[in-house]
Amino acid sequence: MAAMLPSPFAPSDGRRDRSITFNDNILMADEQQDATSADDQQGEGAISFAAFVLSLAHTAAVHFGDIPDPVTGQTADANLPAAQQMIDILSLLEAKTRGNLTAEERQLLDQILYELRMRFIEANQPQSRIITP
Repeated sequence: MAAMLPSPFAPSDGRRDRSITFNDNILMADEQQDATSADDQQGEGAISFAAFVLSLAHTAAVHFGDIPDPVTGQTADANLPAAQQMIDILSLLEAKTRGNLTAEERQLLDQILYELRMRFIEANQPQSRIITP
């Protein structure tokens, strides 16, 4: 148990402020829960790295207007700044996880980034027509 530190918010009538002890107990419970939750990560409802990356890629596809929005069911016009933001988030994730991924996770992330970047370049090119009016 942690030592009680004087609090500037302690009651002036001489009672002990129990909030520090209470907070220490919460922190200890959180640490114990974190230790056990790492074992439960493979349980139902847990998200894997691949699922997380795919969800970000799906969001980018919605922003490109390639697939319908899952909420509205409508295919919206392309929102290229939002699609670029999703690519930037995936790029940040790639940089921050470098050296900590399995070969399969690395390959998935690299492939998705490549495809999204190519799609972004394609979306930024003007539409060309074979016959111009």
